[in-house]
Amino acid sequence: MKIAIGCDHGGYLLKQDILIWMEENDIDYEDFGCFNQDSVDYPIYGEKVARAVASGEYDYGIVICTTGIGISISANKVKGIRCALCSDTLSAEMTRRHNNANMLAMGAGIVGPNLAKRMVEVFLNTAFEGGRHARRVDLLDNIQP
Repeated sequence: MKIAIGCDHGGYLLKQDILIWMEENDIDYEDFGCFNQDSVDYPIYGEKVARAVASGEYDYGIVICTTGIGISISANKVKGIRCALCSDTLSAEMTRRHNNANMLAMGAGIVGPNLAKRMVEVFLNTAFEGGRHARRVDLLDNIQP
């Protein structure tokens, strides 16, 4: 499993906690930035990670900004991306089970590091159920802008 991860300045510190957790758990990842707390524009990083996932080179993406809202909106602009903004483990689980989300967005101002790491763990380890949900995901994927 290969993960693409990115953030803006508001998500930088939380991303660092998640990177440490991924290293401790031998999860292969690439960090698409940002690389410090200097102010940057979240759409740049949401799009970078989303394009990496949509290309098929990465299995899943994780994006973080202060609320998770803006960066998730930017990721969802990329065809083939289903980025879910989650703030609890049940949402992280169910978006994989029912929506086959391929990206997880979080808000560093909303969730703390322990919850964020657990959400990533649940997201990465939950399988898509398929069945009736596959039809719905196909409908999502066929919505044209």
